[in-house]
Amino acid sequence: MAETRQYEHYVGGSPEAERLVFERLARELMRVQLKSRKRSGASDLARTFHAKAVLGAENARLAFVGDLPPDLRTGFAQPGAEYPVTVRLSNANGARQPDHAPDLRGAALRIAAGADEAHDLLMTSHPVSHARNALEFVEFAKAMAGADSTLRKAVALFVTLPLAVGWSTAARMRRNVRAGTSRPVSSLALETYWSRGAILWGDAGPVRYQLSPADGAPSAPAPSAADPDFLQHELATRLKEADVVFELYVQRYVDARRTAIEDGTAEWKEGDAPLVRVATLTIPRHDIGSAEARAAAARVDELAFNPWNTTEDFRPLGNLNRARKVAYEASSAHRLGHRFANVEPRRNAVLGVPLRAAFRGLNRFVPWHRLPTSLGLLNLLAFRQKLRRDNLIDTELREAPPRAQPVPDPIDEDMRLARSYDGSYNDLSAPRMGAVGSAFGRNLAPVYQPDLFDVPNPVTVSRELLHRDVFIPARSLNVLAAAWIQFQVHDWVNHKRYPTGTKTVEVPLPPGVTWRNTPGGRPEDVMRFAENEGLHPADGKGPPTLFANAASHWWDGSEIYGGNEDTGRSLREPGGGAALRLEDGHLPAGPDGLPLTGFAESWWYGLSAMQTLFAREHNAVCEALRQEYPALSEDRVYHTARLIVSALIAKIHTVEWTPAILATDVIDVGLKTNWQGPPKKWLEQLGLWLFEAHSLTGIPETLPDHHAAPYSLTEDFVTVYRMHPLLPDDFEIVDHRLGRSLDTLGFNDVQGPAAEALIRKTGLANSLYSLGIAHPGAITLNNYPHALRSFERDGEVIDLSVVDLVRTRRRGVPRYNDFRAGLHKPRVRRFEDVSSDAETVARLKEVYRDVDHIDTMVGLFAENPPHGFGFSDTAFRIFILMATRRLQSDRFLTVDFRPEVYTPLGIDWIERNGMSSVVVRHCPELAGLLPRTASAFAPWRLATTKGTEGGRG
Repeated sequence: MAETRQYEHYVGGSPEAERLVFERLARELMRVQLKSRKRSGASDLARTFHAKAVLGAENARLAFVGDLPPDLRTGFAQPGAEYPVTVRLSNANGARQPDHAPDLRGAALRIAAGADEAHDLLMTSHPVSHARNALEFVEFAKAMAGADSTLRKAVALFVTLPLAVGWSTAARMRRNVRAGTSRPVSSLALETYWSRGAILWGDAGPVRYQLSPADGAPSAPAPSAADPDFLQHELATRLKEADVVFELYVQRYVDARRTAIEDGTAEWKEGDAPLVRVATLTIPRHDIGSAEARAAAARVDELAFNPWNTTEDFRPLGNLNRARKVAYEASSAHRLGHRFANVEPRRNAVLGVPLRAAFRGLNRFVPWHRLPTSLGLLNLLAFRQKLRRDNLIDTELREAPPRAQPVPDPIDEDMRLARSYDGSYNDLSAPRMGAVGSAFGRNLAPVYQPDLFDVPNPVTVSRELLHRDVFIPARSLNVLAAAWIQFQVHDWVNHKRYPTGTKTVEVPLPPGVTWRNTPGGRPEDVMRFAENEGLHPADGKGPPTLFANAASHWWDGSEIYGGNEDTGRSLREPGGGAALRLEDGHLPAGPDGLPLTGFAESWWYGLSAMQTLFAREHNAVCEALRQEYPALSEDRVYHTARLIVSALIAKIHTVEWTPAILATDVIDVGLKTNWQGPPKKWLEQLGLWLFEAHSLTGIPETLPDHHAAPYSLTEDFVTVYRMHPLLPDDFEIVDHRLGRSLDTLGFNDVQGPAAEALIRKTGLANSLYSLGIAHPGAITLNNYPHALRSFERDGEVIDLSVVDLVRTRRRGVPRYNDFRAGLHKPRVRRFEDVSSDAETVARLKEVYRDVDHIDTMVGLFAENPPHGFGFSDTAFRIFILMATRRLQSDRFLTVDFRPEVYTPLGIDWIERNGMSSVVVRHCPELAGLLPRTASAFAPWRLATTKGTEGGRG
């Protein structure tokens, strides 16, 4: 294959820079589609261009000539070779206008060269484009979108377009369009179509191609102004009588001046680049009005043609062609309902600027959490808008420059109705987005500082600032809240580790300190633990700060259901049953004593209770679905139950767990707004209408929106969810009926295989009650659980507090002060700015010496949180961005959160249920012990201990 770099020049100087420009232009074209639909009054989205099909046929043939020149013999282009072809002839406008309206015409061919090889050729009825490059092309489309009257067209061409591209460029574009559209068209069988851009033709180099009517084609009647579809009717008459035949020609590249590659307005003149006939296209005689032909035309109209559906031997060349790959993919995905565009109302865009500026000024004197509720909500909205614009960074290794591809396979219909096992096909336009193995994104650009990996020594940091001297309880919560967040984190994020002993991180210990790195191992002067497996850019450049998520990024219950099909099916009842396998209501045990479930790492009593409870909930949903819809297959019952349980978990986290740990009116209202929509109060409604109309409904009633970057969870998100201080070091097991203590156990007695033995012995009801009446630890300094500071995992002994510090440093998460600044909070200048506690300040000074070296996790723990908050305001900035994003990006929690997918029973199940009702369904004996006016994550009522009734009143 010939090298193409000599012909092409990238916008911004590199393929990656150009890709980002093209992504933005593709989004703008999706908005053009919306504008065109609005103007036309249509219910469906049309193609951005070539909206009206005149002919769609699947029975054409392309035959290469027998004397094909030797240099043009490459790939499927061989002398005498013949292939089936799908043909679409169309009007070029993005609106379905009458055939007599001035317009260009188009031809799209899909040549089936083999089982896995096709070539799409796209052409238009004028030799050059009106646009020199993709930017001009999109600006013209934006200006003309919805211009459905003479006045609107005049304003678009003579006002809007010149303001966008300049007066001289606009004049040239008008001339080119006029030249291509002013000529009357009597038949699409008599038109000549040009590629207008070059493609590679193997070692022969660049060519442009042209499709011209074969000699002797019958003439056509004059165009009819009375018949809006006369071109289709003319073709119908013509094809009833005879074949329609075209000749395919190519023009060879000569040089950059006479046969320009990058300039779409440059014509390749036949005097410089003579036409060479290479093939004949035949559309056979047939009745296009027959039922068979109409069905074929409908199928053709659903196709997404793209010049990049080809092989590398025939890859498109030039700026316009490079842009077409992402632009056509976006446009077709939008049209087919695989991708969505959200247009911000102009008033929101305009008023949002002074709103954010006003709150920036106000927050210098009054933080958001001290404002009245309505004003505080607007302040959070302003924060989120700013964060969405500035703090969503795509890290995935993207294709740049574009590459040729086979025609994408059609989407499996099952993927439209069910979550896949690995998280793929949530976004139907980008099947791997958020799937297992996709990269963690970033909210802040990584700061990679190898020279500071061990500064200050993380072991010293842990011993001085994290070590739990005395248990500090979070009295507004119970231990179920701690179990819940680990239950969720196991669904969301998992950094894959190298096998023990193969690739390790070594942390030097302070003088005089030793550590046993394996059970029973010898004392060493380094702490050693498994390194995370990283992703590496194809060019090998850049620091090793990119990691794949071994879980899916979506809220899909993978901790219950598993992250791949083999695991998922193994957890179901034998024979493909819908229910999850349980043994007397408990998770089945694996050979290592840990339960068989979706994710069983870091297993302990609280996690076991959560997993058991929601496995039972899944089976209850299955039974309800079977009774209500007996015609559903077991596979459909399983996948529908998974949808329902996953959405219920997302709802519980949004409207129950989060308001419990961030106990303020503003957060309670804000989180319920995310799920249910805002309060029906005129002030809140007016504020949202003015500044963010998208939030006038709950997220499940909206369209998916990834905002500034494709969806992923982020390394910064992982950092703020390091909440290990929530875990207590010991647990009292209590009988819920008598209030009597059954046992007191340390963490090592309730983790690993011991957890399953304990929950089976104690029972789920007693387990939930024991966790429900106990307080977790506060998320603060010097409250890290003892048990996790010498913890056996996969054959190594680790201090998890040190691991947390080291992982955060090595992944390039900015340290605390940079982290704050990156989230638009003021930098701290003194240690006293971090905490108001004098003892904390003294310890920070002793360990760090420099305020800019404070570890992110330490700073987040040290920071004085807002009143009622269980964690810091800085961590909360990540939360307000990502909490909404986890819902807003998910197709199954937005556009497909509907009865047709979930079933009416499923939607009702999610609406009516919460954590308390789930507990009561499976442990009805606990009903009287749950909080009356708070969520199940608040402390439960203590059962009356037998023998203590009465006493003094």
